[in-house]
Amino acid sequence: MPKTCLIKPLSGEATALRPDVIILDKAKLSQEPLWHKEPVICSGKTIQIVAEVVSTNWQDDYARKVEEYACLNIPEYWIVDFRGLGGWQFIGNPKQPTLTICQLVSGVYQQQQYRLGDTISSSLFPNLQLRLNDLMPN
Repeated sequence: MPKTCLIKPLSGEATALRPDVIILDKAKLSQEPLWHKEPVICSGKTIQIVAEVVSTNWQDDYARKVEEYACLNIPEYWIVDFRGLGGWQFIGNPKQPTLTICQLVSGVYQQQQYRLGDTISSSLFPNLQLRLNDLMPN
């Protein structure tokens, strides 16, 4: 879990992304062509989870990045919206703190939302014992 990391696929037209949190597969880092020089990941296969903390540009987190991370075949993408900033179509009405976990199934993210009081479920961490309240600032 590096402090800073850039995701930049080797294809020239791909967008570079800097997720708020990234969990890498340490065993696969040796296959990354740029990692030994700088914190740049080129292959989604090295990434286990990316997480974005929603801010005023919430549209990027709920739309654009969902597509881009799915194209990179990243198994899980977490959207942490502790201030309830996302649009109603993404977090419902009334707006409230929401964690959306996107799990990649056949190249498409299946989304599960969690609200305060809910216990979080992750296919990558089946023994996870965490409630959304544990992630939210006091």
